[in-house]
Formats: sequence, structure tokens, C-alpha cells
Amino acid sequence: MKSALLLAPLAHAAVIWDGRFNDFSSAADLNKWSWSNQVGPYQYYIHGSGSVDKYINLSADFKNPNDTVSKQGARFTLDSTAFWNGQNMRRTELIPQTTAGINKGKVWYHFSLMRKDTNAPSPNREHQICFFESHFVELKYGWISGEQGTSNPNLQFMISQNSKWKTEWKAGVWHNVAFEVLPSPNQDFSGNKVGFWHSEGGAPLKQEVAPQSASTSSNGADWHLGVLELPRSGYSDSTEDFYFSGVYIEDGSLTTTIGGPK
Repeated sequence: MKSALLLAPLAHAAVIWDGRFNDFSSAADLNKWSWSNQVGPYQYYIHGSGSVDKYINLSADFKNPNDTVSKQGARFTLDSTAFWNGQNMRRTELIPQTTAGINKGKVWYHFSLMRKDTNAPSPNREHQICFFESHFVELKYGWISGEQGTSNPNLQFMISQNSKWKTEWKAGVWHNVAFEVLPSPNQDFSGNKVGFWHSEGGAPLKQEVAPQSASTSSNGADWHLGVLELPRSGYSDSTEDFYFSGVYIEDGSLTTTIGGPK
């Protein structure tokens, strides 16, 4: 038995979907995608009525400087026009465009996130960040609907709307994240567990939340990279910027270095 275990192959990390913006000349490339022409790594349809540069811009200045794999990062913006499909929630989001099994097996959803003091997200309103459609896992920032007080300065990791980890979201600090999603016996990941890996700056990822039970489900086209902000009476809209870097999904083993495999 021991020798058989020694001979068992190791699970190597493999990028199964790459959203690191390395092949984009500008954010205008997002406009090449449509429902009738599903090209590129992203579906681009959850945004306001303006041109793409009002909501998403790309630059080497927008990436985590500790990420040597990504050529550029993205700035996502919520402004006075960032309402999608007649909703009262401001939204700027991208969806992976892929036929890869990002909803099967054991996978890690990677991204890095940062804010600045300029166009800072409001701590008085709930921001749902990088979520699945059923919200079985996501980050949140700001005052969460129903809680006491008027503001909340924390970035929080949530499983099924319950906070499992939090830290104050300070300006200029890159937060590197991996959502760990474990499979069920039939190798989709419905009805199993979610864990959380995190670091700041250029430090390698470490486990902050061991896998916990969650009502996990996905059709492979419902993970939202970006931000949904809930309205709140008494707090007016202001322009808010969110910075993303190192976005990719891998299976096999976890890459803990920032930026991921080349």
C-alpha cells in the first residue's frame, strides 16, 4: 500500500481559464464579444449604457506590482450611469467565456483586489464582489443590509451570506484571493464545500478559512468578476473605482505565488 501511494501521480496546477487581460490591447476589446459572437475570455453585458471606457479600463498601472505574470490590470468603475437592465443597483461585471470545466472538480478562482482613496468605495453601502449567481461564495465590502451602525470598513469573505473572515480594507493594499471549491462525488461542485486563501501585497497565499459546507452550484457561466452595489436611502451615489489583477481559474493543486503560472 505504501509503495502504491508513493507511485501515485501528483496533481499539478493547471490554468483552465485565463482572465489576466494579457491579450487585450484595450478594454474596447471586450466589445468584440456578443451573444451571437462569443469570443474572447469574457462575456461583457452587465454594465451601464455608456461606452466601455466609462466602466472598465486596462493599464499596467492597475495591476498588482508583485504580479509578474499579468501585463496589466483592470479598473472597474461605478458612476452615475452604471445601472444595468433597468435595475436600481449599480453594476460593472464580467463573466468568464469558456467551455472549460470551471464548475467541475476541485478548482480555485483567483484574483487580486485593491482600492484607492481616490474614488473610494463607500463604507456606507453594501458591495457584492466576485460572486456566483446564488451567492454561495463572495467578498463583501461596506455596510451590509440589516446590520447595526451606518458604516463598515471591512472587506469580508462570505459563505452563503455569512461572514467567515474580515479585514479592514485600506487604500493601496492589494488583497490576493483564491476561492477553493471542492467537488461532489459526481465531479460537479454542487452541494459541497468552499474554502478561502488570502494574502496581501506579494506574499504567497495561505489558507484563512478551511473548506466549509456550502450550497455550491454553477452552470460554468455565472461567476461575476466585478461589483454589484446595493442602493441605500440617505446615501447618494458617488463614483467608485475597484482594481483587479491576476484573474484566472485553475484545477489540480493550488498555486500560491501571486499572478499564477505563466
